[in-house]
Amino acid sequence: MINLRSSTQERLIHSDQNIMLDPQLFRQDLLALSAGLKTRGYDFPLEAYEKLEAQRKAVQIATEALQNERNTRSKGIGQAKAKGEDIQPLLDAVADLGNQLENRKQELQTIQAELNGLLMAIPNLPHPSVPVGGEESDNVEQSRWGTPKDFDFEPRDHVDLGAQHNLLDFETAVKLTGSRFVVMKAEMAQLHRALIQFMLDTHSQEHGYTEVNVPYMVNSDSLLGTGQLPKFAEELFALKEQPYYLIPTAEVPVTNLHRDTINAIEDLPLKYVAHTPCFRSEAGAYGRDTRGMIRQHQFEKVELVQLVHPDNSYAALEALTGHAETILQKLDLPYRRMVLCTGDIGFSSAKTFDLEVWLPGQQTYREISSCSNFEAFQTRRMLARYRDPSHKKPQLLHSVNGSGLAVGRTLVAVLENYQDSDGKIAIPAVLQNYMGGKTHLNAG
Repeated sequence: MINLRSSTQERLIHSDQNIMLDPQLFRQDLLALSAGLKTRGYDFPLEAYEKLEAQRKAVQIATEALQNERNTRSKGIGQAKAKGEDIQPLLDAVADLGNQLENRKQELQTIQAELNGLLMAIPNLPHPSVPVGGEESDNVEQSRWGTPKDFDFEPRDHVDLGAQHNLLDFETAVKLTGSRFVVMKAEMAQLHRALIQFMLDTHSQEHGYTEVNVPYMVNSDSLLGTGQLPKFAEELFALKEQPYYLIPTAEVPVTNLHRDTINAIEDLPLKYVAHTPCFRSEAGAYGRDTRGMIRQHQFEKVELVQLVHPDNSYAALEALTGHAETILQKLDLPYRRMVLCTGDIGFSSAKTFDLEVWLPGQQTYREISSCSNFEAFQTRRMLARYRDPSHKKPQLLHSVNGSGLAVGRTLVAVLENYQDSDGKIAIPAVLQNYMGGKTHLNAG
């Protein structure tokens, strides 16, 4: 693996390096590109792009012409000086060219900044297999596993179950911080930790992922690379005293492990698993899921990331999704796999599978993992590449990632699916060794 350069900003000079899509799409058929983006509800500003690109090309040509002319005249000064001629008029002319050149460079920088803003706002193109639709209701169920339990009593939700034995404390969390936080106590905290260890062990020992421990704060280059910036700036927690952000997901630091690198083809696929807290402002979720642990400002995930050969990325997506499903199956939690439609996939995704677990307390399926293939959308800006002897130049990797799983939501699912009529919670068999052999929470 070869380190190249440290700053994404160095690459943001030319428009091609701000396009997270293939630049050839912009050169060959803008109308087809626009139509593809339209299926996901994004109106490509075709007229604005063409105008800015024409301006950029014109100013760039003029800038290069001035640079060439100044170089030619500078050589003439040397020749005139050698002949003993008066070079002051030539010096004045070159100085004037220098002023013109500086003005052109500033003009080009202004145009490029505007073009960069436009390009960075363009989402990924959906894969042809993604169902066309405008919203969540257009997602397509692909499969189901397990059968929701038929309780002979009205099942409680996790908030009531946690409060019954004083194991989940939302009121104290409000006192400590504010809304959308929780304090887990005693066996509940232990069960939460057991889930994390179980997931990490399964993915590292059975699925071949390398476990990594990464920073919980990242710089803007990392967030630019994976597409969170500038699009989702309002969803992030930024530190005031340092140029860092709290991570919204381990996807950011883990995928960026290979920013500005060229990897040997024989080292592929690169597979990582990481447990981290995640921090999100939930700015776009005001009023949604205010009860309990479903949508919080701080939560924990075990994240799976793969960087793979482009020919293998959709097979990798299937495999990674299957790895996340394995956790649900080992926990014996009923779930379904959904294929997200074009209007519901994430900004950087080309195709996404959501795994939705059954929650008896809500009598519905809720997302517990989102597994996506980003193709080269992230790796193009990050310059995460591999070297293939059959190609002269390094080639872009494809990035795939997903939750394996969201720990808090898995805890919620265990509490609600393993309850009895007295509110007693059985511990899934695969977790009992992590719980010191206990079979139930608060078993005494």
